Amino acid sequence: MIPEGTLTRPPSAELRPDQRDDQDLPPYDVLDPLISAAVVENRPWEELVSRFGEGLVKEALRRLTRSEYKRKQLPLVLKVSPKAFGMGRRWPITNRFSR
Repeated sequence: MIPEGTLTRPPSAELRPDQRDDQDLPPYDVLDPLISAAVVENRPWEELVSRFGEGLVKEALRRLTRSEYKRKQLPLVLKVSPKAFGMGRRWPITNRFSR
């Protein structure tokens, strides 16, 4: 059984006391479709900008590419989408890939 507090607590990276993801990130109901369109569906830049706005797309993809190195530290995981972490999705991290 998972404790109720675990299920209802706001998401947090827990790097600072009382930090919550919603203080630093767009709402997940906005961010999730953007990341899915960019990573899983490989939608072109122009389409992402027209659907989500240039500011949000730039910031979200900047954060995504800057944290790419963290994926190399992950343990084995189950693949639950066509481009799950691992061989299904690879971005170069040494040449400042941005689009």
